[in-house]
Amino acid sequence: MRIATYNVEWFASLFDDDNQLYDDGEWSSRYQVTRAQQTAALGVVFAALDADAVMVIEAPDSHRARDGVRALETFAATFGLRARRAVIGFTNTTQQEIALLYDPDALRVRHDPRDSAGAPRFDGTFEIDLDFDARRDRVRFSKPPLELAVETAGGQRLRMIGAHLKSKAPHGAKTRDQIMRLSIANRRKQLAQAIWLRQRVEEHLAAGESLIVLGDLNDGPGLDEYEALFGRSSVEIIRGEGRDGPRLYDPNASIALQRRLGAQPTTARFYIAGQDSYLQALLDYIFVSPDLCARRPDWRIWHPFNDPACWRTRELREALVTASDHYPVTLDIAI
Repeated sequence: MRIATYNVEWFASLFDDDNQLYDDGEWSSRYQVTRAQQTAALGVVFAALDADAVMVIEAPDSHRARDGVRALETFAATFGLRARRAVIGFTNTTQQEIALLYDPDALRVRHDPRDSAGAPRFDGTFEIDLDFDARRDRVRFSKPPLELAVETAGGQRLRMIGAHLKSKAPHGAKTRDQIMRLSIANRRKQLAQAIWLRQRVEEHLAAGESLIVLGDLNDGPGLDEYEALFGRSSVEIIRGEGRDGPRLYDPNASIALQRRLGAQPTTARFYIAGQDSYLQALLDYIFVSPDLCARRPDWRIWHPFNDPACWRTRELREALVTASDHYPVTLDIAI
């Protein structure tokens, strides 16, 4: 079985208010890429993935007349994908949903949010002291994680959580001091979200449930200078680094944690206008619980330049560059 996570940059902008693809020559929300070009590229990428389930980050939105589930299912029908059924959990106001596009012949899936004293429901609030002033702050997810109960055709049950944590980027800041203050504040909020998510992870692991946590965590070990102020990244928190009990596993995260210098895996590529260069980063992960890790799954980052098969296949290579500023990550596992 193949499970994927894929952040599709502004997927929502490819659909009209009737949840149909524009597929025209107008500009998409990707720089110098038309809506038709991005749509066609995504069709190539999703077909090549041929996944049983894809956790779509920045999925089409559901608000007012728009319906992200219908939009994704329209996209799947357009390109004849077997992953043709979609589910969205708690919707948000960012126009970027978290959704699972899956093959209903391979999986049964339902939105199944949990709630506890230690980890409230993800559409609620989480209280934590962010700035060490002895007062508890109320934290919310702008994009509540998607909690799913999943059962395979063979009867294997597992939990799946799709996540898109807060960006640390200091959007709107102009001066050096503003950038510093906003970057630190955003990292605090992101770490609080990671702690909240880890609380839920620990509840599933304590119950002996098979678990997959996947998506765009907007963070990686050593990604920015402000991480040192807090001692650890969101990835380390969610993984369970430095805590008693079982940890989640993703080999790319492990490489990044162990190798602070030298080449590292990357899943995203951003153009830095002021420097006329590209920044590559490891932001997208598929973490699995110890019991699933024992099945010896295979992880793959579909990087157009670093993955030999992607590089050799010209159509796929060009599609990956055109489709999004992130690249898919897949997990092949016998379940």
